[in-house]
Amino acid sequence: MRLLCTSVWISIIGGSACVPRDHASHSRAGAEPAAASAPSAVRSAPPEPTVAAQPAAPAEPDQPNIPPQPTLDDPALAAPFSDDFARADLGPDWRSTSPVWTLSDGRLCGQNARNHPIWLARRLPTNARIEFQATSYSPEGDIKAEFWGDGRSAASGVSYTDATSYLTIFGGWQNHFHVLARIDEHAGDRREIKLTPGEADFTRSTVVPERAYQFEVERRDGRTVRWRVDGVEILTYPDPQPLRGHGHEHFGFNDWQVRVCFDSLHVTPLPD
Repeated sequence: MRLLCTSVWISIIGGSACVPRDHASHSRAGAEPAAASAPSAVRSAPPEPTVAAQPAAPAEPDQPNIPPQPTLDDPALAAPFSDDFARADLGPDWRSTSPVWTLSDGRLCGQNARNHPIWLARRLPTNARIEFQATSYSPEGDIKAEFWGDGRSAASGVSYTDATSYLTIFGGWQNHFHVLARIDEHAGDRREIKLTPGEADFTRSTVVPERAYQFEVERRDGRTVRWRVDGVEILTYPDPQPLRGHGHEHFGFNDWQVRVCFDSLHVTPLPD
């Protein structure tokens, strides 16, 4: 069974909702089993309110892919870029598709973004390394980011089938899967790892609330996206039709419903 997150009307449901969806087994491209890394520093955050479970709303039809729009007039990233978010306002370096993205205690945080990301207003080269810290404040995990997208788009429907990027989802679907996907986070060719609470293999263990994880995503050969967390390779996606150039030059942070925070972003251009 495959879990599909559906839209939740605020007036009906307060918590996140995922419904099962049958699917063929996805291919898995995780690393060899590795020992769990030591927990990183934890920052406290206000606890999320407890909400009684409610039945999920019916799923809406998936939306078609949106053709790339004209290239944004953002500067090309030719030198390393960093952001520690230690300021009061987001500023011109970021383009948000939802008002939920704010700076809090020196971090970029969001909640209930519903797949409306915040994009870095810089154009990535074909090959780059993107590093950052990420924390979920929910037992549902669900830490999400986008790589080589168009820098302006957000989900147009309930299911995020019309992204413009590669997506990493750490502890998605209520902490049941790690996923690396292209365009459609529910696609049959997505890379995924099924998770088990307390699993000794770090790559297969569920996301720990309030733990700061170190993410690293890079592409060196123009086609293969590699994803590591705390130095351990999680998944890779070798793409025969790589997302690059027009409409695929931006990085963004994303979120479905849980509170997530990001910090210490470093983007490094890599040679072609």
